[in-house]
Amino acid sequence: MNLIDGGDNYDILRSILNEAYDQAATGKGRERHANGKPWDEQPIAEIGRMVGTGFNTGQAIKKLQESSRMKGETAVRELLGAIVYAASAIMLIREGQ
Repeated sequence: MNLIDGGDNYDILRSILNEAYDQAATGKGRERHANGKPWDEQPIAEIGRMVGTGFNTGQAIKKLQESSRMKGETAVRELLGAIVYAASAIMLIREGQ
């Protein structure tokens, strides 16, 4: 990841958000949870619909806390997962959950 690329002042943010997307769409999230379903029909969304967005925000908090005990790219992967869980909470809020 190139952190200094001469683009706008938000390129680093875009890059990190893209990494979170990639992790969910092509990485661990897809391998473990997709079962051929779109993201909004996977457990990350369905469980939140059943029990509320506290599930999603709780999972994000758990990943944030776990990342503090890790180093390097292992910590980064947990933090990217927290971003994905936060995004799922946003989706559910917008759905009116």
